[in-house]
Amino acid sequence: MKKLLYPFLAFLFIVSCTSKTIYKKPDNLIEKDQMIKIWTDIYIARGARSVQTIDKRNNINYLPLVFEKYKIDSTQFSESNLFYTSKIDDYQKMFEEVNRRLKEKKKIYQPETEMDSIINETRELVK
Repeated sequence: MKKLLYPFLAFLFIVSCTSKTIYKKPDNLIEKDQMIKIWTDIYIARGARSVQTIDKRNNINYLPLVFEKYKIDSTQFSESNLFYTSKIDDYQKMFEEVNRRLKEKKKIYQPETEMDSIINETRELVK
């Protein structure tokens, strides 16, 4: 998931350096907390796209399910996202929170095994 997050943040940083434009707040703006939840689910949905289902299907687009879950459409999401990108400091904090939540979920759903801890200890000794 970091592979997706860092290039996206780098792109936003570059774009923000070229313009000082603050976009007009859309009428149907999605609140920050809600956007954090949506982005967290979007990253999970994108990651799940490469996972094969029980019936051997691949490459399923789960993004519409995220929009359905939050009762929004892609236009509302895009307009809100564009507004937040114009406030890069706030946007960066939002993605730091998204990253924290994804790490939290990873610990829950993919706990470290005993073998992982042995490998990590070995790596620490080698340093």
